[in-house]
Amino acid sequence: MPVLTFAFCTYNRADRLEKLVAAMRAQACPIPFEILAINNNSTDATAAILSRLEQLPGPRLRWVNESVQGIVAARNRGIAEALDSDILVFIDDDETPLPGLLQAAADAILNEGAACAGGRVEMDFTSTARPRWLEDDLLGFLAAVDHGPERFWIEDAGTPVWTANVAYDMRLFRDDPALRFDPRYNREGKDVGGGEDAMMLRALLERKARIRYRPEMAVLHAVESWRLTRSYFIRLHYRAGIRHGRFSLPCYPNVRFGVPPFMLAQFLGHCGRTLKLALSGKPGLVRQAMNAAHALGSLQGYRNRSGA
Repeated sequence: MPVLTFAFCTYNRADRLEKLVAAMRAQACPIPFEILAINNNSTDATAAILSRLEQLPGPRLRWVNESVQGIVAARNRGIAEALDSDILVFIDDDETPLPGLLQAAADAILNEGAACAGGRVEMDFTSTARPRWLEDDLLGFLAAVDHGPERFWIEDAGTPVWTANVAYDMRLFRDDPALRFDPRYNREGKDVGGGEDAMMLRALLERKARIRYRPEMAVLHAVESWRLTRSYFIRLHYRAGIRHGRFSLPCYPNVRFGVPPFMLAQFLGHCGRTLKLALSGKPGLVRQAMNAAHALGSLQGYRNRSGA
């Protein structure tokens, strides 16, 4: 019978672990499943709490320590630990799985022939109030996902699924040892940025993997107060721009002072539009400032690419 590994990576969120593991154990699943926790050098009571929770009844909890700091190392450790399983489902340690998640994940992989499946990520503002400036088009940068109530096959990155809520057929990773999360897009601790899940989605699309959107695969994402600042969104895009400039852009033949002139023009244009919105008081200021920060990061990343 197939076996499923239900995994999460964790760093210094000991206060969430009891509720998280209880919700994971409460999931109904058509096949046997285990829970896997990857402790990424937490300095709080994470180890002690996981040791206690593994003794409780229900689906087995096992946990491992990953000494290399960062989400990429932790996720790749999860893959390595689950290679003997048939399905790997990732969620994050700041989420709560809603009923039906594992049933939909197993159905997508085992019955619909998906190599990867993901679903909705709902925002939970119960412990931290949503700021008035946080417009709906910014929620995706907090990992929100909602592509509607219908199932469909994902053909491009315009309708993404993230590791906040994703299932993989483990043959993907057994058959292709090079398919792993990209360390160039790492994020350590409470650093911002990353993008390792976006790069994994791109790698799967390039390999023509069958990717399924299943809205029943749903999690509730607890939004921490430190993410609900304008500066967080701007830093997030600046760091994403650095990675974009270093690793994604081609080498352009025409450069001045280490950067293509058109990139500088784009940055200045975004700065002008940001200033205009700031003076007018019209909505969209934060999103436009994020565009300017991304353009600036891309300039910095492109100049530094020789050291990549």
